[in-house]
Amino acid sequence: MNSLPKLLMIAGGALLVIGFLMQFIKLGRLPGDIVIKKENATFYFPVVTCIIISVLLSLVSFIIGKFR
Repeated sequence: MNSLPKLLMIAGGALLVIGFLMQFIKLGRLPGDIVIKKENATFYFPVVTCIIISVLLSLVSFIIGKFR
């Protein structure tokens, strides 16, 4: 039961760092993202952004799994 608080603290710290970095790194509006603009509405679907985030999270998960 000792590992759960440690895991929550690491996850919280990681979210804090990611949130801080997202203020300075523009990840959205990459080439390949779908933007549909109509008269009164704009639809934005970040396809490439989602793929990049997925690859990065998979890499981090793989690296963490290697050290366990």
